[in-house]
Amino acid sequence: MGLFLIVLMCVATVLLIRNMNKRIRRLPDSFPPAGERDRVAQIARDAAGAGSSGAPAAAQVEPGRSETAAGAAEAEVAGVSEEQSGSVSGDGRERS
Repeated sequence: MGLFLIVLMCVATVLLIRNMNKRIRRLPDSFPPAGERDRVAQIARDAAGAGSSGAPAAAQVEPGRSETAAGAAEAEVAGVSEEQSGSVSGDGRERS
């Protein structure tokens, strides 16, 4: 069983090395300078952003959604009295 695993790992290693060699051969001899690459990337981002104005995303947002959640939480907290929250009463005993 151990020999089978070793042979299987060797075959997998050979296949991985062949695949990596193919990919390395496909790489260009030299890459463009970083400044030119950044400029091309910026042009691509600008071209992609020009097609969408962002209006559909803004239309999907519910107006005042976060305000109502915060207001409801504050109302719940304000509605709890000291006696109900388990604080110590005047005689030193806690209420449950």
